[in-house]
Amino acid sequence: MSASFPSPVLTIDTSTPTLVTGVVHTLADGTVAATENTVENTRAHNELLMPTVFELLESTGTKLSELAAVVVGCGPGPFSGLRVGMATASGLGHALGIPVYGVCSHDAIAWRALHFMDTLDTTDALNSTDTLDAAGATTGEPSGNVLVATDARRRETYWATYSGNRRVAGPDVGPAETLQPDVDRVVAHPAIAQRLPEKLQKLAAGEATPAVPSARGLVAVADFAAVPQPLTPLYLRRPDAKEPAAKPVSAALRWAEN
Repeated sequence: MSASFPSPVLTIDTSTPTLVTGVVHTLADGTVAATENTVENTRAHNELLMPTVFELLESTGTKLSELAAVVVGCGPGPFSGLRVGMATASGLGHALGIPVYGVCSHDAIAWRALHFMDTLDTTDALNSTDTLDAAGATTGEPSGNVLVATDARRRETYWATYSGNRRVAGPDVGPAETLQPDVDRVVAHPAIAQRLPEKLQKLAAGEATPAVPSARGLVAVADFAAVPQPLTPLYLRRPDAKEPAAKPVSAALRWAEN
């Protein structure tokens, strides 16, 4: 988890059907404020992303020129969705001359689940008596073993498991029915939760955290101390679109060539 970060940061995630944008910044007293503008259950990320960002910036009184960095979720997720978010983040970073940090979207989801302060709205978080670090997390090492499972379509799931702040397996892709991790919490997309083994279904049913990254979580798992690396999408499998197979050359044409 980052101990500090440039402020303000624009966050983007298009790895799930929920389009997530956010502005996260530090206040004068060292606490963190996060404002989100999200669109649930959409596949129109390409059409909605920049209008959603502009609405967010206007609502927070933030100018594009004031942004200090961009953090973008790199999946795992579907090819089209990830491409939209990552290309937009890269374009903004290049145009504004600011760094762009790519993170694993599942890491941000797990952080959201493990740091309960992230589930509160901005006012509650800032008025809380709990101590927050500069990334907006409660201080101390969180406990718990968590499975994060999002929809990979084709009746499969993208998944990863965590012990506290540490990812211990994944991200990977496969049938939800075959997952058997030893965890005590399951953060899963509803379509995936109903296909999990019975024990994991029960854990998912009792979980309040949605399987969607938050702006605060995206910032928390970014490594701002490192030099930003080229964005690498976590597709985990080939895109649905494939090049058509080459058609065989007829015997008549082969004879003519000879």
